[in-house]
Amino acid sequence: MKDRLEAEQAERYQAHLALPKIGATGQRRLLRSRVLMVGIGGLGCPTALYLTASGVGTLGLLDDDIVDRSNLQRQVLYGTADIGKPKVQVARERLAGINPDVDLEPIEERLTPSNAMDLVEGWDLVIDGSDNFATRYVVNDACVLSRIPLISGSIFQFEGQVTVIQPPLSPCYRCLFRLPPREQPACRDAGVLAPLTGIIGSIMAAEAVKLTVAGDTALMGRLLLVDSLESSTRSVRVKSDPTCPLCGKEPSIDRPTAVAVCRSSDA
Repeated sequence: MKDRLEAEQAERYQAHLALPKIGATGQRRLLRSRVLMVGIGGLGCPTALYLTASGVGTLGLLDDDIVDRSNLQRQVLYGTADIGKPKVQVARERLAGINPDVDLEPIEERLTPSNAMDLVEGWDLVIDGSDNFATRYVVNDACVLSRIPLISGSIFQFEGQVTVIQPPLSPCYRCLFRLPPREQPACRDAGVLAPLTGIIGSIMAAEAVKLTVAGDTALMGRLLLVDSLESSTRSVRVKSDPTCPLCGKEPSIDRPTAVAVCRSSDA
């Protein structure tokens, strides 16, 4: 990456260059950054859109799913003609037309305890937009063990939440949820307000830009809660758990570990 922005880049990113907390220096940092997006679904689509437009240097697109008709209500990178196609391939094609500055790396795999450390290696930042608790724990473990900042977001019906994880500056996901909550039904079954995915995804993208540019975020040690039905937001302070098996004083987890999650239909 050159020290100076090209003329076309200066024009493209003018609105960022005008911001005192980004400017040319911050934009160059964005253009040198490597960000991995885990899950290119309801949250991953808007997050990837804004990161691509913002000029993240390399964006990894990790998902092993194909486009389903039920995705189209909220997963804004896909259309009817894409049904049955791999999400990472369709997403790459859509995003490539938005910003040629961004290197897009499709990774058509499912993140598991056995491959998580390899998949997060080499990235500056990981964003978790997965749709299940099991994956969230594994992503959390891999990022904490690899000392990579993690932005974690989730949605359910009319509500969403976002936090930034980077122990010891913040608690990890296991500090917040020592025992996995009962698994929620998929969005197609439980329902989700389509624009909520854009709201939470945009917040995740904004935190990613701030972390990349300045290494800071107001959501370190805070959990942002969004209620789209009530049109309200609130944040709560969250503390590290000194007995956490991953990031506590005497950790016992030294590799990404799967958790047993109760299904919502279980007794």
